Amino acid sequence: MNDAPPVAEITEAQKELAARRLQELPLARLIGMRLTGLKIDEAVIEIDMRDDLRQPSGVLHGGITATLIDTAMAFAVRTRMEPTAATATIDLSIHYLRPHTAGIAICTSKVVRAGKRIFTVSADVVNEEGKLIATALSTYTKV
Repeated sequence: MNDAPPVAEITEAQKELAARRLQELPLARLIGMRLTGLKIDEAVIEIDMRDDLRQPSGVLHGGITATLIDTAMAFAVRTRMEPTAATATIDLSIHYLRPHTAGIAICTSKVVRAGKRIFTVSADVVNEEGKLIATALSTYTKV
């Protein structure tokens, strides 16, 4: 169920703008995020595993996974909003299911429900083999 007004398809120009906006975020650049998919209610962002993203046990740091999830979710929500509108995370619940040690981490986020002001969003992070690393549920608000 979606209460927010329907939105037309995402154009190539909008995808390119979103990818540029992601690269304007210093933390996204630091982590190496890439926007690899964008359509109404859905965003896909990837990162490559690097040594500087590992926690002491050698796996992808949970905070990096959380940042990847939160960012992908924000981009999914923004497909339902005007370009100048602002959003904020209300809550974020993550279940870490498998350690990530090498290769690409791929986060796919989807708007579950778009209200007039509040959005519920889900996300899954998988490795290159499609194995689930983490799953999350979040709520966003228009600011």
